[in-house]
Amino acid sequence: MSARLPLVLRRLCLPPRPPGPPRRLRVPCRASLGGDRACSSRGPGSPAPPARDPTVREVIQNSKEVLSLLQEKNPAFQPVLAIIQAGNDNSMQEINQSLAEEAGLNITYVCLPPDCGEDEIISEILKINENPTIHGLALQISEDSISSKVLNALKPEKDVDGVTDINLGKLVRGDAHECFVSPVARATIELAEKSGVTLEGKKVLVIGAPGSLQGALQCLFQRKGSMTMSSPWETPQLQTKLQEADIVVYGSPKPEAIPLSWIQPGSTVLNCCPDFLSGKLSGGPSRAHHSGLIAEGEVQLLAAALRIQNMVSCGRRWLREQQHRRWKLHCLKLRPLSPVPSDIEISRGQTPKAVDVLAKEIGLLADEIEIYGKSKAKVRLSLLERLKDQADGKYVLVAGITPTPLGEGKSTVTVGLVQALTAHLRVNSFACLRQPSQGPTFGVKGGAAGGGYAQVIPMEEFNLHLTGDIHAITAANNLLAAAIDTRILHESTQTDKALYNRLVPLVNGVRKFSEIQLARLKKLGISKTDASTLTEEEVSKFARLNIDPSTITWQRVLDTNDRFLRKITIGQASTEKGCSRQAQFDIAVASEIMAVLALTDSLADMKERLGRMVVASDKNGQPVTAEDLGVTGALTVLMKDAIKPNLMQTLEGTPVFVHAGPFANIAHGNSSVLADKIALKLVGEEGFVVTEAGFGADIGMEKFFNIKCRASGLVPNVVVLVATVRALKMHGGGPSVTAGVPLKKEYTEENIQLVADGCCNLQKQIQIAQLFGVPVVVALNVFKTDTRAEIDLVCELAKRAGAFDAVPCYHWSAGGKGSVDLARAVRDAANKRSRFQFLYDVQLPIVEKIRTIAQAVYGAKDIEISPEAQSKIDRYTQQGFGNLPICMAKTHLSLSHQPEKKGVPRDFILPISDVRASIGAGFIYPLVGTMSTMPGLPTRPCFYDIDLDTETEQVQGLF
Repeated sequence: MSARLPLVLRRLCLPPRPPGPPRRLRVPCRASLGGDRACSSRGPGSPAPPARDPTVREVIQNSKEVLSLLQEKNPAFQPVLAIIQAGNDNSMQEINQSLAEEAGLNITYVCLPPDCGEDEIISEILKINENPTIHGLALQISEDSISSKVLNALKPEKDVDGVTDINLGKLVRGDAHECFVSPVARATIELAEKSGVTLEGKKVLVIGAPGSLQGALQCLFQRKGSMTMSSPWETPQLQTKLQEADIVVYGSPKPEAIPLSWIQPGSTVLNCCPDFLSGKLSGGPSRAHHSGLIAEGEVQLLAAALRIQNMVSCGRRWLREQQHRRWKLHCLKLRPLSPVPSDIEISRGQTPKAVDVLAKEIGLLADEIEIYGKSKAKVRLSLLERLKDQADGKYVLVAGITPTPLGEGKSTVTVGLVQALTAHLRVNSFACLRQPSQGPTFGVKGGAAGGGYAQVIPMEEFNLHLTGDIHAITAANNLLAAAIDTRILHESTQTDKALYNRLVPLVNGVRKFSEIQLARLKKLGISKTDASTLTEEEVSKFARLNIDPSTITWQRVLDTNDRFLRKITIGQASTEKGCSRQAQFDIAVASEIMAVLALTDSLADMKERLGRMVVASDKNGQPVTAEDLGVTGALTVLMKDAIKPNLMQTLEGTPVFVHAGPFANIAHGNSSVLADKIALKLVGEEGFVVTEAGFGADIGMEKFFNIKCRASGLVPNVVVLVATVRALKMHGGGPSVTAGVPLKKEYTEENIQLVADGCCNLQKQIQIAQLFGVPVVVALNVFKTDTRAEIDLVCELAKRAGAFDAVPCYHWSAGGKGSVDLARAVRDAANKRSRFQFLYDVQLPIVEKIRTIAQAVYGAKDIEISPEAQSKIDRYTQQGFGNLPICMAKTHLSLSHQPEKKGVPRDFILPISDVRASIGAGFIYPLVGTMSTMPGLPTRPCFYDIDLDTETEQVQGLF
């Protein structure tokens, strides 16, 4: 196709016709079609299509060939031209429709009343501008309605009549190949040349033409060597100008007061006075004068054909925009300072691009984003359908060694890597990060926007609320929790009949099931849909869930570290009538709804997952779901915006998706499948998506491979394993590292032996990645206290352990420039064939899958399952949930279950204290040891340093 396409496009530039007698083309009479907003392009008694001039036929045939070639590679592509028509004059509809059908494209009409105002026309234009299914737009409106405001409301890329200032400006400065040129102006020039008129050196007078047509005609005639003048009909010097002109072009109907005798004999007269936008025909016939030429219908018919040609070009450009290309990204410049200022000072020192500008740079359409403020936006999932045929980019996972409580900089490495790829190597790349929880932000860890000169900006917005996704999860989770206890209360205090009457109330004398209640009837095997026909047994079966309170696994959540909510008693008020029970709060990001958000791939899939979340068992041991409680639709409504990934940017102006935020120690610890999938389409086949897994490779990476990759079907190309000299010294036997306490001298002075001893943890994490068959690049996140000898030792030992490469990184102090070597290593590793494989078969029994992870990943000798955990494993297996992957909840501070055990612990028994089932998310959730799902605050939390300047409203002391 690529070889044939230029040939066809060259043929579209038609050569001049040999001189010959002027011809008149037969045109249809006017057909009056009614309608306000929708017009029919044909009606009873419509005239037959006009006879075709050979030039028109050739233009349409060439347009058809180009479109066919485009559709060979893009079978679903069907360009659509929209025409906004004000009034009831439908004289051109039949011509437009006939030509469009012959070329193979579609036309849709938006018909407005004749007296519609400017604002109404602009409103319809703006709707079509943002409609991705419409590729071109033309106006068929009266001259009185034409204004600069109306014309420039059109998107230049959809302006097939070339009337916007942008298209006219490109034409004037000689960039005709980059713009759309007025079909009427082109047709006028073409017909003048066909008539045998030599344009070189001729004087051309354009009379009464609207501004955009006048500009296009003057420009095109001048390019042919003509001298052009323009004039309104009312000018006093009109007769003189007419007698001087060799060629006269009517741009609007000639007033009766102007006699034809004013035109000098032998001159050529071209009539393009019909509405210059629509090409509709003028009223009365024109009369030839002397030996001149008047082409009263030819201009309009050829213009209609050239408009079709412009539409095909418009579709071709649109297709090209959808295909992978190197982004024309305006990267932001960094001017790193030494010493490196605080994260928040660096963030505030950089002015981010407007998020709509960033979105356009990376290929998003205006209707595919929802802007929140100036610097963040949500991206609509419709993008996936538009880019479904686009090849995915390379998929890179950033994981780490077992960290200190201070963290080793995985987010910083992720951001530094994409800044290096895009801002310095000019490779399309996207970072996909998790949204930080308010718990750690105000607790010990702080935020997760990266750090130094490798962070997401604005970092305050990143770390505080963002677009409210976690709040939506909290609301949905707690609505479901309230529904559980409320249902238990009402079932315990009402008869079957009373309960049924309230669940299916009489409304206007009719008792009717809701959709979700009909689904429950189907699940129960009851085929009836008439609520008045259920038997007493069916009423009882439908109305009672019979939840066993001792089996409730659904907890309330809060996005705050609050240790005093780890065990609570609810239902103590007298109004709860004895329905009290022991319960607890989890941190919001540990909610199964967060896991659902991170693993879903569509709104419909999310709704289905939310509905199948198991919250308890009934007294017969059968699972009770959110769907049984009738709350699925409400949960989906609360989550309908949270499902859309959040677009932000790095310090160097490269794109970032921030979406979902499950912890890796108590959840699966990865950002959303949807963010990754959208990013992989946007970067194109040669681009990179860099996504981060929480904590060490033994936790976040293992869950990424065994859970997230199973849900997404995506295959990773490279693992970037982050290490620090500080953490390796800790694993080598160095003193404990505590947040808020100054580091001991072992960490600030060179100590080769500690580093060498601690590399055992790095080697183990490399081996874990190799279990999955993915190449590993070690990124050594360098601190200012690290020495060259320590750095070289780590890189050498990493490569000996099987890493594809090991690279020191300086992004914290230098931005993307400091990670260019890492970017090159990742690019090279991505070209190596990945032999990805899962660690275990999901069909294995739950216990065997847990044992496989414990032994192969953590290095445990065996596992020990508590009676309570075994009981739940037996119940989940009996309920049909035994074939799900495993999501271990384990401390992140050690390969074992004991945080104080550093390095590579051996010969330990891994205790499984409890097991939960996240059926909606799609995994079984064992708790290791004393793992808590609600963190607590330390003695001195981060909130001591956080304040607001009430004058400037700037956040202070965040980091």
